[in-house]
Amino acid sequence: MKKYHFFAMISRMKFINRWSLMRNSHSENLGEHSMEVAAIAHALVVLHNRRFDGSLDAERAAILGLFHDMPESLTGDMPTPVKYHSEKLRKAYQSVEDNACQTLLNMLPEDIRGDYEPFFFPVEEDRGLWTYVKAADKICALIKCIDEKRAGNAEFDSAAVSVRKAITEMMLPEAECFLKEFLPSYSLTLDEIKE
Repeated sequence: MKKYHFFAMISRMKFINRWSLMRNSHSENLGEHSMEVAAIAHALVVLHNRRFDGSLDAERAAILGLFHDMPESLTGDMPTPVKYHSEKLRKAYQSVEDNACQTLLNMLPEDIRGDYEPFFFPVEEDRGLWTYVKAADKICALIKCIDEKRAGNAEFDSAAVSVRKAITEMMLPEAECFLKEFLPSYSLTLDEIKE
């Protein structure tokens, strides 16, 4: 019987640290990040459905969030300033990422590959959901900045400003709701959260 390495490969996400160009008071690995993106993407779509008359699949958004950075289990985390330095570099990295996606898919049995393919190669039906996954990814970056500031690390101060600006520019009312209603809690201590 043939052995498939897909799940062992994505399990290695816990070894890929994010924010490699910055001094971190607490390292964040890709697995932690993906779980948080999944939870927040789900929340954003729930807000969309309940408060803005949406009808999107929140569970699907969570799954897309969970898988959104899995190619980095092969490529590592490319720092944003490097990835977006130029259009030429962005296209080259996209090619590397597409190859990583195909490599991961090839690590699955052929009869179930199609079920996983949309997580690596987005399909039209998921377009609206990917907007919320991207917003969740940015919100998670802002949360990381808040965590670092609370730890006394000013290294993330300018990143916090640019990430918050990027979230605002997305013009998603659901993201604004999340920032107003949930983000302040990230600055609290455990005792304050429990009150």
